[in-house]
Amino acid sequence: MNLAEHANARLADWPALSRGRACCGARHCLCAGAQEIVHFHGGNEVDVHLTHGMIERLRPALRKSSAIKLPTASGWITVRLEAGSDIDLLATLVSAALLATGSRSDLAETVRTDPCTLGSPQSPRRRPGWRARRPMRWCRTGKAPEGVTE
Repeated sequence: MNLAEHANARLADWPALSRGRACCGARHCLCAGAQEIVHFHGGNEVDVHLTHGMIERLRPALRKSSAIKLPTASGWITVRLEAGSDIDLLATLVSAALLATGSRSDLAETVRTDPCTLGSPQSPRRRPGWRARRPMRWCRTGKAPEGVTE
């Protein structure tokens, strides 16, 4: 089992998270309710939806870590898993993501317009032939969260 599989197994046990389908086509996705929080893109890279606000608050600390990639215009960050301690870092960031997304009523729209780093037009990792999927398939349930109209 590689580090990404260990991280996925560890986070999937959290009661606030459930497995789901990612809009970007990531093989594994973890959601908080209908909101996508974590995407496992294969290999050893994991995207976490921290939100723009949380990234700005944590930016000085995030910049110090060689395990983190900070896209310029996204609410998602990429964590590179190369050691067991990176799984602990990922778990801390997922906790921050749950705090950031738990208090936002406008998150569903934000997630729809703020794709993870794999789906971002600025991403150098974007797959050839990739195109945005619309309308967004809501995580796990296939339905929009309460109060959100499509």
